[in-house]
Amino acid sequence: MESTDNYSKVPKVVIVGGGFGGIELAKKLRKADVQVLMLDRHNYHTFQPLLYQVATGGLEADSIAFPLRKIFKNQKNFAFRNACVEGIIPERKIITTSIGEIAFDYLVIATGSDTNYFGSKELEHYTMPMKTIPEALNLRSMILQNLEEAVIETDPVKKAGLLNFVVVGGGPTGVELSGSLSELKRHVLPSDYPELDINSMNIYLIEGSPEVLGPMSVKSQKDAQRFLEHMGVIVKLDVRVVSYDGDKLALSTGEEIISENVLWSAGVAGEVIAGIPKEKIARGNRIQVDEINRVQGYSDIFAIGDVASMITKDYPHGHPGVAPVAQQQGKHLAKNIVNLIQNKPTEPFDYYDKGSMATVGRNRAVVDLGKVHFGGVFAWFIWMFVHLMTLVGFRNKLVVFVNWMWSYFSYDRGTRLIIRPFNRKLMTEDTAQK
Repeated sequence: MESTDNYSKVPKVVIVGGGFGGIELAKKLRKADVQVLMLDRHNYHTFQPLLYQVATGGLEADSIAFPLRKIFKNQKNFAFRNACVEGIIPERKIITTSIGEIAFDYLVIATGSDTNYFGSKELEHYTMPMKTIPEALNLRSMILQNLEEAVIETDPVKKAGLLNFVVVGGGPTGVELSGSLSELKRHVLPSDYPELDINSMNIYLIEGSPEVLGPMSVKSQKDAQRFLEHMGVIVKLDVRVVSYDGDKLALSTGEEIISENVLWSAGVAGEVIAGIPKEKIARGNRIQVDEINRVQGYSDIFAIGDVASMITKDYPHGHPGVAPVAQQQGKHLAKNIVNLIQNKPTEPFDYYDKGSMATVGRNRAVVDLGKVHFGGVFAWFIWMFVHLMTLVGFRNKLVVFVNWMWSYFSYDRGTRLIIRPFNRKLMTEDTAQK
């Protein structure tokens, strides 16, 4: 049992997950008369929107990660434990973890989401996800290793498979990853691999719906598709993946693509902790919560961010799985937990949508701000500014900014290193470090 000897005799709020929502919640409880305990399987916060730049060599991994203990180093009512949560025992107000049982007065599940393969074990095994830093590093190694192998490969079919890149999923992650691969192809690889015919490298973006960037405006969707096609990305819309065996990708149109580089960004599913009843799980493997993010049927268990499904008139399928939702829910829940402790009325959560954006590449981005939609250079600068300001830590902001400026003026990327060789055939959940 986790000892409470060092903690004040005040309500204990246990937060599972050090993502955007968990961090904001803990920060807002700084002055509250509670003890905050955060649990996470990693000892750092990951800025997921820039994972694709780690995967394509644009940034080093430590520039988008920040130690959780350092974020809260001056918060006296905060403690952190590096642990994996195994389950919840609600009736005992206990969670079981890799470091023992931990009691709580209020439990907040902020575990985020993981890659959704829609039940296909084949796709889960053979395609490459990108939801964590280890997965992004695996992806970077695979891309570079396949390029190195393509240099010496003499079989034309095998060589085509090494040089064909397929991104499945036309959401922001898929669009940004496709654009980044295109810039790598056009500006970096010709000088790094003069032996290769870079023109034989193909980048496909496969999307099951009739448009890319589904949640964004029609103008942004069309602009993003136009940018991608201008950059040489082969965009296939209203097309689904039927199967993939590691070498051949079969599509719903009957077309087959030979590729050893299939990158999966087609969907996400909430990471639900064992112990939450199945009837409380909604679409997308998300936990059903009420208007204050309380898990339905419980008075002391809450869920925020990607793992939470709050059904409202404006959001019949729950709020979008984006950082601003998690941040706002974390801040709002902090107020309501204090209200509950003090026996005051709670206030329902109301999401303020500040807009959405996505970048396709250099001087190409799309931004939706209410009824205003624009794309191009100005949108690209807005995208960069917003992401820089959202990064945790001044050093990370500075490092990312310097890297971006260097890449912009030199047309180069400085992190094309195979630090940790990747072997898909030997990959297990442990080696992938999910």
